[in-house]
This record gives sequence, C-alpha cells and structure tokens, in this order.
Amino acid sequence: MTTVVLIPGLLSDDIVWQPVADALSADFAIHKADLRQGTSIDGMARDLLGATDGPLIAVGHSMGGRIAMEMAHQAPERIAGLVLANTGHHPRREGEDAKRQAMIDLGHESMEKLADTWLPPMVDPARVSDETVMGALRAMVLRADADMHERQMRALLGRPNASAYLGEIRCPVLLIAASQDGWSPIAQHEEIAAAVPDSEIAIIEDAGHFAPVERPDEVVAAISTWIARFR
Repeated sequence: MTTVVLIPGLLSDDIVWQPVADALSADFAIHKADLRQGTSIDGMARDLLGATDGPLIAVGHSMGGRIAMEMAHQAPERIAGLVLANTGHHPRREGEDAKRQAMIDLGHESMEKLADTWLPPMVDPARVSDETVMGALRAMVLRADADMHERQMRALLGRPNASAYLGEIRCPVLLIAASQDGWSPIAQHEEIAAAVPDSEIAIIEDAGHFAPVERPDEVVAAISTWIARFR
C-alpha cells in the first residue's frame, strides 16, 4: 500500500493535515511527520524516508512542502507523487536572516507574543476575527516552544535551493495555492508548476497561508480528486 506522508510547516503539527488524514485513511497508509527535533530540511527529508517503507506520496504545507520536494530529490524512486501547499522554492533571500532572527528572538521572549505577531498575516484577512480558526492556530503555536521554533527557522535559513532541481522531479505534483496568501503567493506556485513536467495547480479561494486549516473542505476535495489516480 502506498503511504501518504503528511508534513506540517513551521510551528505546526497534526491539526494542519488531520482532515486529509481522515479522508484518505481508508485507501492509504498514513504517516504523520514529527518535525519537533529537526534541524535541517535535508535531514528531515532523510528521516522521513528512513521512517517509512515503499512508495510514498509526500504532502507538505509551507516548510513541509520544501521537505517534500527534498524527499523527491533524495529518493525519486520512492516518491509516487507530491502535494505542495502554500510553499516556496527559492533559496535564502537577501535580508532574510535579520527578519528571521527577530522572530527567533521574539519567540524566546514570549511564545504568546510570537503567536500574536506571526499568525494574523498568515491567514486571509477576513479570517483574523474568526475565533475558531485563530484559536486553533494559536493553540498549535503554543504547543511548540522557542527552541523548536529556532531549530526550524535555522533549518529554513539553511534550506536547499529547490529551484535547482525542480525540473528533475518526474512524479505527478499537485500545487495548492490560496487567493489571499501573501507569504507564498499564487505566482510562486506557478513558477514551480512551470518547472515541473507533470504538475497542476488548485487555487483555494478566501484562504491565506494556512489554507488547509482555513478551508479544510476545499483542500480535502482538491487532494482527493488528484490522488484518486493512485488508488
């Protein structure tokens, strides 16, 4: 049986992909990635490959998408397909170090302050006042700690340049972009799609960077339709 590896992003855990796990568990083995101790993107990719057997469909959100791409780069023979949601492919950008260091410092000062600063720009502006969505995301962030946040931020600063190998990815790829995602905009996903031979894009309306949490039904529907070829 093909295993679906569900990979969350920065400061994230199982809640991001739980609706997808519920929808796919009848047809696929499900492996939920635990990134709490990870220190590098390539290392987390290796760990996930080592923790699973046989063919995989790697489903990644944000940082998790970068890990999924790296899994395909490291072991293309294992990866049957990729789902990349609200993610990016660029190497470290000029000025990024200082911005991420400021967030690292804020996390060490107070995870509550980090959550209150980081989360609002990560969702559709119309959802900032949605107590259910924001409450779930804030609780998720507070389940993490400042050391984990720092490890993941430094992993992102040292990330591989996925742009260099996108054209080598031969498996089918579903890109999930969101209309209100200012962090990983639709154009960024279009760049990935242009580089990957077998790709398609699903655009989730009225969602920001946390589309799988903001619009779980729409994300589940997009993945379920695409993944039917592997059943």
